[in-house]
Amino acid sequence: MWALTLSVLVLAYLLGAFPTAYIAGRIACGKDIRQMGDGNMGAQNAFRLFGPRIGITVGIIDFLKGIVVVSIAQFADMSMPVILLAGILAVAGHNWPVFLHCRGGRGEATTIGVLFLLVTWPMLIAGLVSLLTLLKTKNVTLASVPLFVLLPFLGWVFHVKGIYIIYGMALPSLVALTHLSRVWRQVPHQV
Repeated sequence: MWALTLSVLVLAYLLGAFPTAYIAGRIACGKDIRQMGDGNMGAQNAFRLFGPRIGITVGIIDFLKGIVVVSIAQFADMSMPVILLAGILAVAGHNWPVFLHCRGGRGEATTIGVLFLLVTWPMLIAGLVSLLTLLKTKNVTLASVPLFVLLPFLGWVFHVKGIYIIYGMALPSLVALTHLSRVWRQVPHQV
């Protein structure tokens, strides 16, 4: 059982680490997306640089990474802690991919995929609010805020298990870490 558990967890990280936007950038223009736009290896940067078709495709694939990882863990009949850890590893793989020197995206789409499979109805409703926010503001980062802020409340409304509510608040912290690290890199530091 330990071998299967370890295999599921390693696979979760490796699937999360699949560099969708990087590959799209190489195919679209032969360049490294991390050296273009805002330097982020994610769907938002791909959308801005390569257009809606490629950007949306990258976003869908990154979203599916979260769904596939959780589905594999569930299909392998893993315990709930292992399923939750697999989701964390998928997002960590996206954010810090071993294939690209741990320089990946922010993990928003992968996080949404993980949470969508675990808490579907709260994610659908919060996702609708986020979509309306996106259409109004045209800002993906701002649109993700209601998604993660509403999730705990909607989890409570839908009588979601407490562990999922806590997880739904904790998992997006990996997304927040990538935002903070980007801000930290932009702040001048004195030695």
